[in-house]
Amino acid sequence: MDAQGRGRADNIDPADQWVLNPNTGEYELRLPPSGTQSVPGPRKPSAQDSSGSRRRRRNDMAPGETREMSTVPAPDGGREAGGTRTQDGTRAQDGRTRDGSRAGDEARAGDVPPPRSSRRRTAEPETAPGRRGRRPVKKKSKAKKVLAWTAGGTAFALVAVGTAGYLYLKHLEGNISSTDVGDAGSKGFSKDEAFNLLIIGTDKRTGKGNGGYGDKGSVGHADTNILLHVSKDRTNATALSIPRDLIVNVPDCETIQPDGSKKVIPGTENVRFNTSLGQDGRDPGCTMRTVKEVTGIAPDHFMMVDFNAVKTLTSAVGGVEVCVAHPVDDKQSHLKLPAGKSVVEGEQALAFVRTRHSFGNQGDLDRIKVQQQFLGSLMRKMSSSDTLSSPSKMMDLAEAATKALTVDTGIKSINTLKDMAMELKKVPPKNITFTTVPVLDNPAEKVHATVVLNQATAPSVFQAIQNDVSFTDVKRKQKAAKDAQAARLKGTRSAASDVRVRVLNGGADQGSAQETIRWLQNSQGVLKSENAGNAPAGLQKTTLEYAPDQAAQARELAALMGLPGSALKPGSSVVNSQGLPAMTLTLGKDFKGAGTPVAAPDKAPKVDKSTADEVKCAS
Repeated sequence: MDAQGRGRADNIDPADQWVLNPNTGEYELRLPPSGTQSVPGPRKPSAQDSSGSRRRRRNDMAPGETREMSTVPAPDGGREAGGTRTQDGTRAQDGRTRDGSRAGDEARAGDVPPPRSSRRRTAEPETAPGRRGRRPVKKKSKAKKVLAWTAGGTAFALVAVGTAGYLYLKHLEGNISSTDVGDAGSKGFSKDEAFNLLIIGTDKRTGKGNGGYGDKGSVGHADTNILLHVSKDRTNATALSIPRDLIVNVPDCETIQPDGSKKVIPGTENVRFNTSLGQDGRDPGCTMRTVKEVTGIAPDHFMMVDFNAVKTLTSAVGGVEVCVAHPVDDKQSHLKLPAGKSVVEGEQALAFVRTRHSFGNQGDLDRIKVQQQFLGSLMRKMSSSDTLSSPSKMMDLAEAATKALTVDTGIKSINTLKDMAMELKKVPPKNITFTTVPVLDNPAEKVHATVVLNQATAPSVFQAIQNDVSFTDVKRKQKAAKDAQAARLKGTRSAASDVRVRVLNGGADQGSAQETIRWLQNSQGVLKSENAGNAPAGLQKTTLEYAPDQAAQARELAALMGLPGSALKPGSSVVNSQGLPAMTLTLGKDFKGAGTPVAAPDKAPKVDKSTADEVKCAS
């Protein structure tokens, strides 16, 4: 039976015929194959239609061959001008395909009926004996006309669900709360750059049944914190958990008040990381600034959810599978699970991510591992065909996700969130690494309640993330370009005393150029160096420009300073203060100080980690 009405049941919901196009990541209308078919919009019956039978025309298909066709609704929900378009590109004019056959009629090779005579219509159209009349196609509701979205389902779970798609564009956009964090974040989103997204779960008790979780009367501290870094080439991503009990210095924070005025909230030293939000009126921008203070990595955007998000999002996808190594009966969270795999949703899902008395040492670090396992499982459920092929689940998910989210104004647009989701979707789950900031028990405490950075290992983790180094083995898309850059470092090198260079500051800390000159002259023997002042601010990466005949000098300076091949820019020389040709070294934001290598590590350090495609049991 086809969609023109020959035996089609009235109770078929058109929304059930939307399916995911894997090439675009968006839903499109596709009708179930049943020979040749199309769904033209309602039209006034013509005199030709009133005949008791329709003229069948021979088509160009072999006996028994059928052609699958479907229509694409025009923007206003009706047919395209001139008819409907089939999947193979032909246009059905008033129900006819390009070759003249009528869409939906069965073509019979060798069967050419005699022409029928036309007659004036005097009443309702008649149908030929034994043939059912054409049933008008129901007009789709406005809601279903705009049913076009993308799941973003192969990316990090909270982000994927947060940007699960776009439908009812203005409606969903109105669901999302936003906060202006000023210069703490980026103003927009670029598809061509690496980006850092700070995901914050607050301990604020909102919603029914949340009284047993978090701190009573909490203003909403930064209870769960994950810094998600997505590489520029989209081959990998790192989800770095930051413990709430990490001792940090919270910097001064400029916040924007409801009336548009600005208020600077003074910073505090040696306090828990979670106080970077809510305490003294701090907003998510203060948490973003604290992340930069601790890690050196500047978040571009943030997404924030509270306890209710876990309940509503897991219910929207029909539950999330988790695994525990032993039976759990937690009196505090009321979590009861048998050993092995279980599916949790709603209140039980919240209990799973909040409990810490049933796993490991019953501390926050062990709970972080459980949360990472949960997020990986949620991500897999999001990208499953069971979720992506269900319009009702996707609709529920989009509603739940947008209502749960608070984001910065730079990504409040649904279209921007969709773009972010599609970029995240490019990252293979096996290359999405979950890990935690390396920490140690606070040595100042007899009873350990807080942690401090492990200064022996944490800096190398931060540096790897800053420089797009994956914690998994990946095949880089730009290997040839990187090989060419590395080749610039190979070859003869000049003596340090022959290196002539001008140093400028284009993004490093104030005084970095002069500090570098002193270090080069006093420690490295580069006496022909001079401070050339400031370059235009905002340079991200340090560069060294040189003329072809200065390549040996460039290789020597790169070796002394630990510059990567990508920093070397063949070009031209400039004249220094003595009127002699010199290279130009411009310090960028990646410059960490004289004597500290700028080059990114070739490999990330070994860390305790898991990946989004792994199934692990909490113990």
